[in-house]
Amino acid sequence: MTAPDAEPTPSPSGLSDRDRALLALERRSWAGPGAKERAIREELGISPVRYYQLLNALIEDERALREDPVTVNRLRRLRAARRERR
Repeated sequence: MTAPDAEPTPSPSGLSDRDRALLALERRSWAGPGAKERAIREELGISPVRYYQLLNALIEDERALREDPVTVNRLRRLRAARRERR
């Protein structure tokens, strides 16, 4: 994988390899506490804080919605629910 903050090469869908990797990681289910954070560090080479920053921006991107509508819409609903609770 490329350097975490390097400009990755876009795919034909317009999303970078990193963007598609973020969505793929988010589609997975996690066995226990800390498993997701470990996978973020090991597989993507970034901190969990940076992961969530990138993911939050990505779910606003219409290309991500076209690439994986189920995941993006689920994340948008979760974010909206968290905002309503505040």
